[in-house]
Amino acid sequence: MPDASARNFISALATVAVMVAALMASPAASEAPWRAPDRGRLLATAGVGQIEGAGGAGLSPMALITGYGSERSIGANARYTHIYLTDVTARSAGLSVGFFDRFEVSYARLALDTRSAGEALGLGDGFTIGQNIVGAKLRLIGDAIYDQDRLLPQIAVGAQWKRTNNAALLAALGAQRAEDVDYYLAATKLFLDQSLLLSGAVRMTRANQFGLLGYGGDQGDRRRPQFEGAAAVLLRHNLVAGAEFRTRPDNLGFAREENAYDLFLAFFPNKTVSLTGAYVDLGDVALQGPQRGPYFSVQVGF
Repeated sequence: MPDASARNFISALATVAVMVAALMASPAASEAPWRAPDRGRLLATAGVGQIEGAGGAGLSPMALITGYGSERSIGANARYTHIYLTDVTARSAGLSVGFFDRFEVSYARLALDTRSAGEALGLGDGFTIGQNIVGAKLRLIGDAIYDQDRLLPQIAVGAQWKRTNNAALLAALGAQRAEDVDYYLAATKLFLDQSLLLSGAVRMTRANQFGLLGYGGDQGDRRRPQFEGAAAVLLRHNLVAGAEFRTRPDNLGFAREENAYDLFLAFFPNKTVSLTGAYVDLGDVALQGPQRGPYFSVQVGF
């Protein structure tokens, strides 16, 4: 059975769904009825494949709603990400849907293949830890595109319910639970005249290694604020270079958890496909030393 935090998240998600339904039924919506997917937003504003499923960059969510749908349309993306690190491999596959440039729901399956590290840890060669992530994001206020009439950044609130398998292993490592909910507040602004995008988020979490090693531990079991940010430059209208940085809690006494960062290049040939390549550093993972390597992601949608 889901724990209390998971039930609260599911309840909150249902409440937001009712709010969206009410907006659709409002007089304003009837005067300007919903249209089929229109891809009305600027190229690249759908973001790329965030490993936990949300619209954003690779490591961090942004306040942008996934897809290219306008305020009276929908957008959706499917994505796959492969990260080949020093001793382990991470894979993420997911789907996200944006409604009316206001509300987003997402699902991702994140897996960690321990490769040779699994044998060193006594788990066996190629042992895999899997995690399911269900997310929701609501745009609150502001606008992502900067001009003199739109100074406030786009601000969104989101949550991600995470459930990791291998509960017995997680408990043996010192984790307090195998499922939990992260909450975050994100702000994003695109300065077109400077070809610059800035985004930041504060996440309340107690996840160990994104939750792949459970939640909470002997060194701490409270959600604590962590910072996630991205900066990107538009080299061309369809080519973006940038960097991300993400702090993480350090809850497990047997292995220190470090901050993560990446340097990325994303190519948007059109509004259907995006391709991302990056160099990512997750720091020390489970006493296996620094985990660094290439990151590749493909996303398709509308």
